[in-house]
Amino acid sequence: MAECKKYICVHGHFYQPPRENAWLEEIEIQESAHPYHDWNERITQECYRPNSVSRILNDAGKIADIVNNYIDISFNFGPTLLSWLEIHQPDVYQRIIDADMQSIVQFEGHGSAIAQVYNHIIMPLANRRDKETQIIWGIEDFKKRFGRNPEGMWLAETAVDTETLEILAENKIKFTILSPYQAARFRRIGTNEWIPGIDSRRAYVCNLPSGKSIAIFFYHAELSQGVAFKGYLNDGKFFAHQLMSAFDSDPSEAQLVHIATDGESYGHHHRNGDMALAYCIHYLKKQPDIKIANYGYFLRKFPPQYEVQILENSSWSCAHGVERWRSDCGCKTGGEPHWNQKWRKPLREALDYLRDELAKIFESKLKDYHPNPWELRNKYIHIFQQRSRTKTLRFIEQYIGKDLKEEEIITIIRALELQRMALYMYTSCGWFFNEISGIETIQILQYAERAIQLAEDVAQVDLYPHFLEILSQAQSNIPSLGTGADIYRTMVVPKRLSLTQVGMHYAVSTLFEEDARNLTVLNYECTSEELTRIKAGGQLLVIGQTKVRSKVTQSQKRFSFVILYLGNHHLIGNTADSLTYDEYASLVKKFREFFDAGNLTQVLELIKDNFASRTFSFFDLFKDEQKKLLDRVLDIQVKNALDFYERINERTFLLLNLMHKEGLTIPEILITNLKTLVIQNLYDELSSPTLPDIDKIHEIEQIILKWKFRIPTERLNYAATLKINTLVEEYRKNQNIHLVVELSIDLINSLKSIGITPQLNELQDLIFTIIKEGKFPQSEMFGVLLLANKLGMEIRGKLNKSAPSMA
Repeated sequence: MAECKKYICVHGHFYQPPRENAWLEEIEIQESAHPYHDWNERITQECYRPNSVSRILNDAGKIADIVNNYIDISFNFGPTLLSWLEIHQPDVYQRIIDADMQSIVQFEGHGSAIAQVYNHIIMPLANRRDKETQIIWGIEDFKKRFGRNPEGMWLAETAVDTETLEILAENKIKFTILSPYQAARFRRIGTNEWIPGIDSRRAYVCNLPSGKSIAIFFYHAELSQGVAFKGYLNDGKFFAHQLMSAFDSDPSEAQLVHIATDGESYGHHHRNGDMALAYCIHYLKKQPDIKIANYGYFLRKFPPQYEVQILENSSWSCAHGVERWRSDCGCKTGGEPHWNQKWRKPLREALDYLRDELAKIFESKLKDYHPNPWELRNKYIHIFQQRSRTKTLRFIEQYIGKDLKEEEIITIIRALELQRMALYMYTSCGWFFNEISGIETIQILQYAERAIQLAEDVAQVDLYPHFLEILSQAQSNIPSLGTGADIYRTMVVPKRLSLTQVGMHYAVSTLFEEDARNLTVLNYECTSEELTRIKAGGQLLVIGQTKVRSKVTQSQKRFSFVILYLGNHHLIGNTADSLTYDEYASLVKKFREFFDAGNLTQVLELIKDNFASRTFSFFDLFKDEQKKLLDRVLDIQVKNALDFYERINERTFLLLNLMHKEGLTIPEILITNLKTLVIQNLYDELSSPTLPDIDKIHEIEQIILKWKFRIPTERLNYAATLKINTLVEEYRKNQNIHLVVELSIDLINSLKSIGITPQLNELQDLIFTIIKEGKFPQSEMFGVLLLANKLGMEIRGKLNKSAPSMA
């Protein structure tokens, strides 16, 4: 049999910029992502999850197969995104890891996952040691997750220079992927004549000044643009034919037609893009003269016969090289037509100044502990990947090698964390868009502020004056916002957090938590040595002595606090240096006396006289804590409102039905009352974490249909998806297929009749697997197949041979 000469590879660059608050290491609520908590969660549901359980439809529109797309494509995930997925979407995370393991088998030892420079900085604009850390952190993160060394590495925005390629080669990276417009010229190895441009269907070797070399794949630009912008994902078969059309009809040598796009194209940017990708791969696999490949597999099978020279300081998303990340080059996304991006230059200059000053502090503080502080920074990933006190002490023992005082350990970790922030502040998205006040730029400036704070802690230096002087040269396109320095003062500095502020968040938590002596507030551990709660009607007073410890820097602080909750969002909090036991006991006695007597004036005087270090109110809370407090208050008010609506409904329901039957005009306010009540009851039922109450849902369904209510589908679709997934979890816990089938059929029928369309991927995957593997008893055959039909599955030929017979 003649060896195949036609290979196809689809690469997805799956990435989200770090969105975590620089102090909390958690993403605060993002209202623009509603009904999801944040954009990571939303894009996971639209893209990352569907690609792990993607449906292939047959000609009748039935689900013929469910596949994990990650097995058959080449892909990279940003390490910071994988960190988030591991914690918040562990099932999706595990499917990504499993896909790489399966691809190793499929592609003869070559996994489909490749690494990425750690937090997506523009490598040609970084100094050498920052490039080294980005690559080393990317490799170490990959090894921890995928259990092997990466063969390839994705460069942020494919931005490249020779020094970056040298460092990749030094770290045993075999290949990277670039745009065809980043190739200067190529030639067959052993010949002298250079040819301008590139043929993207080959693998190339780039010989480097050091004598090392690295392979480079240049993706097919037109096909990649077709996926991203020209509708290829509207039809999987059309997509496949477009890829096939790029081959020579009878190639004399092996050709690799390959594309590279943002992975979010497959579901987030293009609805059901994952299904188009799945069908495309399915269709290509049936072609006798074509094979699906990944880069590592193709590179081993067909070593480069051509060498290439790159265009220095080039990228895939800027026609001017890498100017998009340092000047007003004309490349932008969104914004008003008259806006400019002159702010990019002073922004980079300000951060470069900060980087260099932070480097001096870092070296001066760590030179007594390690001969090469920058090598220590490269190792720091082994702590921050998964923080614990034990890992920190082991790190100190392994790399410092001597007993240290607690203050010295804190200094070392603060200095290392300072450097992590110094790298995070260069995340590429900060320059990519149109305006310096955009959320992406505010995010990287938040990392800069955290670095400045750590520099103050470590070296008692003030880096603000010159930093803000440079930022003041960056003018916002929105006149009312002023300069970059103004934006920094108003939108970044207020985010700065101290241990005392964390303690006050803990104090707010003590208002409502039953067991509040030991709580974790995001990445801080809070422990109360003394805690007293005094309640009077709807008002609550808490006084305590607590210790707050950062799980990041290991620093800790003891202090005393008092918090007075007056209802709604009204709270007054204050702190003081840690009180003695006698002082604390005396104050508790006085507070109890005045509070029980309803003498708030004296309570406030006590607070003023004894807790003067820092005041605290609702407006100082983290966004999620604000929402949690408001939700607690509003839940009570909503319940009261619903009780009122229910009483009105009880008095008028029979009259409404009578008027409806007789065709009489019904007062709009009573119809609105009924609709509000019904929709809220439906949302409450769907969003509860329990198994569905089918009788209740059916009753609500009948009312909606009778009165022809138009319902808000986005919020209800989201809640219904969660409810469907409770059934999947129920099966995984108890293997009760009868219950899951019965509830699923009833729930899907009711939801469909009122226009609610939840995501069914997880349930479809579960039932598809059960049918294929025959994991159900004979008595459940009819129900399982009925549910499969409801879920749009083609079951003929899918039953496992060991499954119960239909006879």
